[in-house]
Amino acid sequence: MPGAADPLTIGLDVGGSSTRAVVISLTGERLGSGVAGGGNPVSHGIEPAVAQLRVALRAALAGLDPERVRAGVIGLAGAGRLNADPAARAAYDHAWRDVGLRCRYDVHGDALVGYASATAAPDGTILVAGTGAIAAQVHQARLDRVADGHGWLLGDAGSGFWLGREAVRHTLAELDAFPASRPVPHRPPGVLAGLVLRELLGSDRVTTDEAPSLDLRQFDPRQTVRRVIHTVTRRPPVELARLAPLVFQAAHAGDPTARALVSSAAALLVESVARVRPEGAVTPIVLGGGLLTPLPDPVAAPAANVPARDRSAGATPPTDAAARSPAARSPAARSPGAAPPTDVPPGGGPLARVVGQLLARRWPAAALLAAEAGSAGAIGAAWLAARTLPEVTDPVALHGRLLQH
Repeated sequence: MPGAADPLTIGLDVGGSSTRAVVISLTGERLGSGVAGGGNPVSHGIEPAVAQLRVALRAALAGLDPERVRAGVIGLAGAGRLNADPAARAAYDHAWRDVGLRCRYDVHGDALVGYASATAAPDGTILVAGTGAIAAQVHQARLDRVADGHGWLLGDAGSGFWLGREAVRHTLAELDAFPASRPVPHRPPGVLAGLVLRELLGSDRVTTDEAPSLDLRQFDPRQTVRRVIHTVTRRPPVELARLAPLVFQAAHAGDPTARALVSSAAALLVESVARVRPEGAVTPIVLGGGLLTPLPDPVAAPAANVPARDRSAGATPPTDAAARSPAARSPAARSPGAAPPTDVPPGGGPLARVVGQLLARRWPAAALLAAEAGSAGAIGAAWLAARTLPEVTDPVALHGRLLQH
């Protein structure tokens, strides 16, 4: 139990939908936490974002002396823009002082905070795929090299937005292939196109059978194309990411186009990793974002999917029992120097499975870990702050105490 004067650190994980703050002791105890609304200044503007920052900070510091906090870290998507904007940084500084904090704080990308929520290894790789997508190499607990994360217009290859856009493009291509004559002599659109049309246009033109198909008696291909385009273009472009689950649903139903999109998205994500991660690297790879996490139990080994020639010399695939073992996900397995759960891919959705298999083929000796959800990102940020203090002589042990499972 920390004393009344022992030093503390604070971490924040700031996202578009929520802001989380956690205060920790240097002995590994969580002493305070706070949750507020979305605090990303890019999404919400500076003043609303700072207001949510204050709410989360005050809640986390309730009952604690803010003078005891020696360091802080804020994890934020678009951290570079905040650091480069004097007015925005000044607003954050003011909020920091307004809640009684007098210590320094650093602002890092949310990818680093996600990485720190999963492992204490100072070097490794983080791949995040949600609405957007980014890959980054971590060196000495700092983001070193970054690939993609360029936003929906110029990048985010393999992201939820990318999948949603490709699903609509495929649907439009199918509609273009229909003849204008009536009755339509060809088959109705496939599973993926039917799901997209039902989502965008409603159920008035789509039946609700097991495999959704168009009611051909009401079907006009060109009119439907115009309605799809109008529906999509009148909404913010990023909302296309909401269609990504339809791709997974269609892939599960066996739709070949949907399965091809999942494979293409996985290849693009792994290509981003390859831009920043050295060949033969054995450091951990952390997967984050709604499309790649969580990694549920049991975790399936890809022994049947990974050719023996793609494995590194001496690498032995784990048995099913080993893959399911809690030891594969224990704090020890997350620490530098511990034997990684070799060849164990994520067991999440279809995209996570394919990404995991591709990563395991390319870097067979690397541990694949999941960025933790909930308050773990803020805890990881507080740990990043703590490891900069001279009193923390064993940051790996502190990480294990804070994020043990």
